[in-house]
Amino acid sequence: MNRAISILVLPFVAVVALLIMASVYIVDVREKALVMRFGEVVDVRENPGLGLKVPFIDQVVRYDARILGIPTPPMEVTPLDDRRLVVDAFARWQITDVVQFRRATAAGGIQFAQQRLADIVTNAIRQVMGSVPSTTVLSDDRTPLMNQIRDLARANAEDLGVRVIDVRLTRTDLPEQNLTATYARMRAEREREAADEIARGGEAAQRVRAAADRTVVELTSEARKKAEIVRGEADARRNAIYAEAFGRDPEFFAFTRAMTSYERSLKADNSSMVIKPEGQFFDYLRDDGADRANPVPAAPAAAPTEPSPEPAAEPAADEPVAPEATNREGQPLGENAGVKLTPLPESLAPPPQQESVVPAAPVE
Repeated sequence: MNRAISILVLPFVAVVALLIMASVYIVDVREKALVMRFGEVVDVRENPGLGLKVPFIDQVVRYDARILGIPTPPMEVTPLDDRRLVVDAFARWQITDVVQFRRATAAGGIQFAQQRLADIVTNAIRQVMGSVPSTTVLSDDRTPLMNQIRDLARANAEDLGVRVIDVRLTRTDLPEQNLTATYARMRAEREREAADEIARGGEAAQRVRAAADRTVVELTSEARKKAEIVRGEADARRNAIYAEAFGRDPEFFAFTRAMTSYERSLKADNSSMVIKPEGQFFDYLRDDGADRANPVPAAPAAAPTEPSPEPAAEPAADEPVAPEATNREGQPLGENAGVKLTPLPESLAPPPQQESVVPAAPVE
């Protein structure tokens, strides 16, 4: 009899256990749950723990309570200045009202909500970016722009029972064809700037080079001018010395010139000369010309006497006098060029002429 009772009790216990298991459900901390009865919401569980439902009649629908992300596909937008840009974004959202979310998405759930949110975020991006220029979109600080997109998407997503937490622009770039043209234009602009810099540098170098060349010409011309002045004054002084020497003793001057000619012409490596032996060139080889010399005689020394009060007599007209070497302006030679010439050698200067004093007769 005990066996029969056990056989009858075991199925009852199994049915009771099954009913208990069917009437209890667990809500995880990462979830929000709805208890549905014949398609209507009878209970909302947003806190984790155990819950009870009518077995085999109520249905528990679970939704993710965490913050979810949704990327948007790349899209082309036209800013206010009609410059096309390629933009893609990333949005963060979370379910706030489970009942409203169930009514908006029905059986589609989170996947359907993500499709709706992608369209909402895309429309918000196009609307906001169409009202600002491309410079604002491409700037480094785009936080105000992203906040406008977030607020607009949040307002449009309230009917879904979700809250758009944040929207971030991950890429804002030009289309591929525009990007190539922009790079080519930027390269041409940089090449033009480089050419301008090179031209300005070449111009500056040319000015420096021209100034240096002008300075070289001026310095060279000034130095050549001074050199010619010194050379001309030296030649004048030399000619004066030669003229004075020739005037004192023409025979000695001719003898010196003849010796110089012999020294320059009668060398082993010179060409042969065909000259008559009795020609003028060989005069000083046949005769030294001593009999034709006419040196200036030195004045005899006079006995020391008392100086006469009479003025000194002027030199005779035929006495050679050393000429004073001056330039065209009457200045001493070499003064214009800052050169001091060597004075006339004493050997070529005329000897001092002393006056002969006749001694007075003794008075008786």
